[in-house]
Amino acid sequence: MIQVVISGYGKMGHRVEAELSRRGIPLVAASEDICAVDPEVAAKSVCIDFTTPEAFRANYPVIARNFKAAVVGTTGWNDISGEVFEAFRKAGKPLVYTANFSLGVNALYAALKKASALLNGAGYKASVEEVHHVHKLDAPSGTAKTLEAIVKEGLEEEPKMSAIRVGEVPGIHSVTLESAFDRLVFTHEAFSRDGFAVGAVVAALLTPELGPGPHEFSTLL
Repeated sequence: MIQVVISGYGKMGHRVEAELSRRGIPLVAASEDICAVDPEVAAKSVCIDFTTPEAFRANYPVIARNFKAAVVGTTGWNDISGEVFEAFRKAGKPLVYTANFSLGVNALYAALKKASALLNGAGYKASVEEVHHVHKLDAPSGTAKTLEAIVKEGLEEEPKMSAIRVGEVPGIHSVTLESAFDRLVFTHEAFSRDGFAVGAVVAALLTPELGPGPHEFSTLL
């Protein structure tokens, strides 16, 4: 049985706590200051991080050094991903990361990979649109950037990107593939943040079987 420390005790942190409780997984701490967690506690715990890009940038060396493993749902650190990955490799700890821990979104990734490769060279143009709540700090979202990368690799076309911030929308991602003859639309709509918490806890449960270094969540499913 794993035990967990939550880094970032906001809306997502509370949802992760609820999912841990539902599964009977011990939560030993939930903190806005992950660096203050007792290293002896950290050494036995998986850190689940849903903070801000700034907080994760400051905290990842401590997380890599002190914790047994990490599951990171925070986005907005792609530009330092090489440094982050190397820190976990050197520490000999597994890091599970993704732009979106929703199991439904990861199914969308798989479907889009297949469709994009199948339609390569058939005259399709692509667009990616994402809609999120006004509190989301990064735009486009990490999920939208992942969808963009999938389309670019499979379709070999640069998709148009748009990001909308409105109200309290948990997250809607749509990818449109359109030719002169037809249109395909792939859409994932999150009804709440609970799905992200479920995926993060699933990821934490996988960490005892993982080797050190980075693991993108979709590759583990």
